[in-house]
Amino acid sequence: MANRRGVIKALALSVTLGLAGITSSAAFAQAKTVKVGVLHSLSGTMAISETVLKDVALMAFEEINAKGGVMGMKIEPVVVDPASNWPLFAEKARGLLTQDKVAATFGCWTSVSRKSVLPVFEELNGLLFYPVQYEGEELSKNVFYTGAAPNQQAIPAVEYLMSKDGGSAKRFVLLGTDYVYPRTTNKILRAFLKAKGIPESDIMEEYTPFGHSDYQTIIGKIKKFAGEGKKTAVVSTINGDSNVPFYKELGNQGLKATDVPVVAFSVGEEELRGVDTKPLVGHLAAWNYFMSIKDPANDAFKKKWAAYAKKAKLAGADKPLTNDPM
Repeated sequence: MANRRGVIKALALSVTLGLAGITSSAAFAQAKTVKVGVLHSLSGTMAISETVLKDVALMAFEEINAKGGVMGMKIEPVVVDPASNWPLFAEKARGLLTQDKVAATFGCWTSVSRKSVLPVFEELNGLLFYPVQYEGEELSKNVFYTGAAPNQQAIPAVEYLMSKDGGSAKRFVLLGTDYVYPRTTNKILRAFLKAKGIPESDIMEEYTPFGHSDYQTIIGKIKKFAGEGKKTAVVSTINGDSNVPFYKELGNQGLKATDVPVVAFSVGEEELRGVDTKPLVGHLAAWNYFMSIKDPANDAFKKKWAAYAKKAKLAGADKPLTNDPM
C-alpha cells in the first residue's frame, strides 16, 4: 500500500509539473514566431508562374497572423529564390531546413524542382506543400501533393477532346517541355489512347527545352500532321514563359481552335496576361479550379486577393488574377 501511495504521489507530481510546463510554454509561445519557407522561382523561366504563388502564400500568412497565428505563434516567412535552377532548389531547401529551421515549406512548380528537393526533405525530415498538378508515380510522407494527378486532369481532358462536344478528335499531338512531368504524363496518355483504339501513327510527340521561344517549325509540323485527314487536337504540357511564344505563334499561323483545338494543363490567365488572346478563342485549359467559378467562397477569395494585390502594390494589381495552384 505504501508503495502504491508513493506511485500515486509521483504521478500527481508529474501531472502538476506537466501542467505548469504547458502553461508556461503557451505563454512563451505568444512571444515566439514559427518560420515557414517559401521556395518559388522569382526569376528565370518559371517566374511567370511561380511569383504569384509566393505572393498568395504571404497573403495567407498575413491573414493567419491577424487571427492570432498558429498555436499562438506568428508565422515568419522565409522567402528564397531558386531562380528556375533545379539543383539550386535542393540547395535552397537545405538552407531553409538546416539554417532557417523552418517548420514547413510551400514551394516548387515543376516536377523536376520537386524531384530535386525531395531527397533533402526526406533526409532532414522536412515538410513540403506542393501546389501544382503532377504526373503521379511518387509518394512521400514528407510531401503534401495538393494538385491533380493525370487521372484527375489529363485523362478527363483527352476524353473530352475525343467526345462529340470536344470535337471528336482522332489524332493527337502531345507537346510538352522536356522534363519529367510532360514525359511521364504523355507516357500515361499514350497508353490511354492506345487502349481507346488510337494507332501509333495518329500520335505525334514533341518536346522543347525550358525557356524555348521559337515555335514556328513545331506549329508548322502540327499543321501538316493535322492536314492528313483526321480531326486533330494538341495536348500541351508546356510550362513557364514558353507558353507566351507558343500561343503567339498559334495566332501568327492562324491555327484556330475550330481546326486544331489545344488543351493545356499548365497555363492560365497569368501566363496569357501579355498575349493577344483574340486569335486564341476556343482553345482550352484543364484545371481543378478556374477564376470564373461562380461560388461564394471563390468570390470571397478573389476579393481578398484583389485587396492584397493592391495593398502590396503587386505587378498586375490593376487586373488581379487567380489560378489553380494559388
